[in-house]
Amino acid sequence: MNESTPSNWKSVWTDAGSASELFDGGSGLRTLIPGPGGDISAFVVQFQGQAFAYLNRCAHVPVELDWLEGAFFDDSGQYLVCATHGAMYEPNTGLCIDGPCRGRSLEALECRIEAGRVQIRRQHRTKHD
Repeated sequence: MNESTPSNWKSVWTDAGSASELFDGGSGLRTLIPGPGGDISAFVVQFQGQAFAYLNRCAHVPVELDWLEGAFFDDSGQYLVCATHGAMYEPNTGLCIDGPCRGRSLEALECRIEAGRVQIRRQHRTKHD
């Protein structure tokens, strides 16, 4: 947290798995991250050599994107797809470019790789104002 982050916000890094399991357009890593009301599903994918992390929640209706565990990409390996609604997202921005939530975005999470492990972080409120 930095000086501009309110004191009632919490920032926690969560281990998502081994970075060696990620490859461009391939299966993603799923994990649970802490949220104010309990654990929340999240995922990490690799695209153009870089890891990107998002909440595993469609921007249209809050259902998980993957139709099989870790299957987030379309057949071309170029877009993330919601298995329920067919919404297509850019993997590097989370922006929906086609489907019922066009123009909206997945909720991005901070992502880093440390000692070969993928870690993700989401800042969230620990109590109400």
